Amino acid sequence: MQDKTDKKDHILDAAQKLFAQNGFDGTSTRSIASEANVNMAMISYYFGSKDGLYQAVLERRFDGFRQTLSDINDQDISSWDKLYQCIDIYSNRIMGDNSFHQLIHRELSLHQRSDIKDFITDNLLRNANEVKRIIVEGIENGTFRKVDPEMTVATIFGTKYYVINASVLASKLLGEDINDEKTLNESVKPRIKAHLTDLLKAHLTKP
Repeated sequence: MQDKTDKKDHILDAAQKLFAQNGFDGTSTRSIASEANVNMAMISYYFGSKDGLYQAVLERRFDGFRQTLSDINDQDISSWDKLYQCIDIYSNRIMGDNSFHQLIHRELSLHQRSDIKDFITDNLLRNANEVKRIIVEGIENGTFRKVDPEMTVATIFGTKYYVINASVLASKLLGEDINDEKTLNESVKPRIKAHLTDLLKAHLTKP
């Protein structure tokens, strides 16, 4: 069973990389099979078709992140601790996989495949609502001051969007190469964590 899971994840990793680089139409199942070093029959066996593989790539990432956020919300800890955990997970997972975000940005920028665009939008909203739960709970229990929860969530997600999807401009602004993995992990992600923590402390702390 573990071997089967590993093979599926390996194919999904290869597919995500190629879909992000070349788009859906520019990526063939043959190229994915070659990248993953598997035969095409294995892709058909696990995912049925290129469409099925594409949706599986999206579902894997969305479901994993949403479950993590849901687990944070269900913990019996303070609203501040939930928020700090959220920032940490968000910075590590969302900022740690550029190819996935390039893939999402590509799809949302295209004026086609409305079914996939709707699927992506619905899942992004569900994840955003898990973060919103933390903000709303903190306001209702008196931990946070009254703020606009939706705009607060937009501020958190907007930081990622700017840094990742405007990486050339962000690199010039930050004075660091966002597209260099070592720089991203050792410098940029800690800066983002510190910035979001300071920003939300100032924004949510009651006077």
